[in-house]
Amino acid sequence: MTDSSDPRSYGVVFDTMADEYDRHRPGYPEELIDRACRAAGLADGDRVLEVGCGTGQLTRSLVARGLRVTAVEPGENLAALAARIGDNVEFVASRFEDAELPETFAAAFSASAFHWVDPDVSWLCAARSLKPGGRLGLIQYCAVASEETSEDADALLSALALAAPELAAQWPPLRDLDTIMAGAADRRENISEVWQWVARQPVARSYAAELFEDAEIAVVPGVIEQTADELNALFGTTSVAHRLPSAQRQALEQANREIEGRLGRPIRSSMLAVLVTARRARREL
Repeated sequence: MTDSSDPRSYGVVFDTMADEYDRHRPGYPEELIDRACRAAGLADGDRVLEVGCGTGQLTRSLVARGLRVTAVEPGENLAALAARIGDNVEFVASRFEDAELPETFAAAFSASAFHWVDPDVSWLCAARSLKPGGRLGLIQYCAVASEETSEDADALLSALALAAPELAAQWPPLRDLDTIMAGAADRRENISEVWQWVARQPVARSYAAELFEDAEIAVVPGVIEQTADELNALFGTTSVAHRLPSAQRQALEQANREIEGRLGRPIRSSMLAVLVTARRARREL
């Protein structure tokens, strides 16, 4: 049961669909992970923190670089799947806000999960988890406006408006790459404002500006092709899908199949893999 007065409570749904999450959620571009590791000056054997590891989409890449990962994950089913990665991962079964961490780290990462942590404390918790000068790296995919995929994007939004008009009314308009990058640059004095701009989640807090400095953004753009069934399966791993009434979700899934049929090909979407990093200020917290 979730508390509908607190949007962050919706995050518990991921543990109920751990297998689907593991099957359909993609990993993250290796070049972004390399960049984050270089920024943090990480070396083989270093221990790093991951906030909300899920089933291990990012964790696998960190372990593959010889890093030892302390993974904070409150979902028992999610963590059980991530545990298949094997050695070099230690799990902390807790919400990040409540976690008792064994040490401070040279770097902390979170992939598509940081907005599930209470922003009134998340940035302070992240800073306290890091050694002075340690790097925080946040990674997420976001949709981007592009002429190449505008026909598909318009069709998907029209389908959403018909199947779930109240959801479509709240759906944020797509932004092009230049707009996203310019907005991030304007906000770089406060990593929480950069991340709110990128992730479109209400996580910005003024206190974060005192905790982190030198915020930077890097992106990997790309176009993905998905069948309607693949798109529906991925959507099914989001909290939004599980808040939709069953009839609306089924109508949206059918509309996506009809789009694929009209196009005569898989549905294309322009996406950005986004990395935002910042250095913990070298002062006592």
